[in-house]
Amino acid sequence: MIKIGQIGIGHNHGGAKMEAVRKFPEFFEVVGYAEENEKWVKERGGCKAYSGLPRMSTEEIIEKSDAVLIECDVWNLTKYAVMCVEAGKHIHMDKPASGTLEEYKKVFDIAKAKKLVVQLGYMYRYNPAVKKCIEAVRSGKLGEIYSVNAEMSTYHSKEYKEWLTNFKGGIMYILGSHLVDLIVYLLGEPVKITSFLKHTGLDGVDLEDNNLAVLEYEKALARVFVSSVEVNGWGRRQLMVSGSKGTINIMPIENKIAMTYSDTEIATNSYEDMKENIDISDIPKDCRYDEMMQEFYDYVIGAKENPYTYEHDYLVQKVLYKITGGI
Repeated sequence: MIKIGQIGIGHNHGGAKMEAVRKFPEFFEVVGYAEENEKWVKERGGCKAYSGLPRMSTEEIIEKSDAVLIECDVWNLTKYAVMCVEAGKHIHMDKPASGTLEEYKKVFDIAKAKKLVVQLGYMYRYNPAVKKCIEAVRSGKLGEIYSVNAEMSTYHSKEYKEWLTNFKGGIMYILGSHLVDLIVYLLGEPVKITSFLKHTGLDGVDLEDNNLAVLEYEKALARVFVSSVEVNGWGRRQLMVSGSKGTINIMPIENKIAMTYSDTEIATNSYEDMKENIDISDIPKDCRYDEMMQEFYDYVIGAKENPYTYEHDYLVQKVLYKITGGI
């Protein structure tokens, strides 16, 4: 049993993470939550996720917990992560990270020295179709990878777009980070990055809301497209990975997931694809984070090793900053 608390309830994924944790009382004993911003306490403190939980100070949460969920406003994530690892606590930290790369590196340097788990909240790592795709790449089933096409768009409200103005890179910083995570995991650090960060001005909000980044590798190209102004962008969220022996295309990535696989023999002989529909109708509403939190438990107790290393997570932020122009 792991004693776990949550610092911050201002992150948009925070409530769902706590709900996921509370599904597994055999794994987690929830000690409470901390939130220093009264605005968030007023807006979210009464949510189902926090029902019956005591509100504590940040210091109390750190003292009473073995592991901490860090779900504060994005710009404060790294600050609290440093506090937790300095106190010897395992952390689940939502994404993307904040602060300078030097501050972020401090989190991993301390965690590595103290042998602490650091899990980032990139949910597509635990998506069943994405996991199959990664396995196909790792096993060599797709051959040498030549291209990745990744899209994650939606149509945001004016209020949400105003919130996005807090970040250099706008929607690329918030949504693009999910895709950068997967691309870097598959291909490593790109040799060149070119960004196209466009401002549509829709709803009178000036931010980078229509964005494209091209990550160049020795032989491969990876395209990241994210938008806040795409009607039914959710339905076209996509991960396509193509190599010398085959192509996997996942679209949409969530809800009723559709994954298509083509190999050289199929393409040569019939121009048809092998299709596998992965029906997970309750993602993301009900169980988007369940496996993530179960894995976090396994990492903490030593039953599994986190495949997303300290070095990987640092590199994701480094590449993201290069795409968006810094913090």
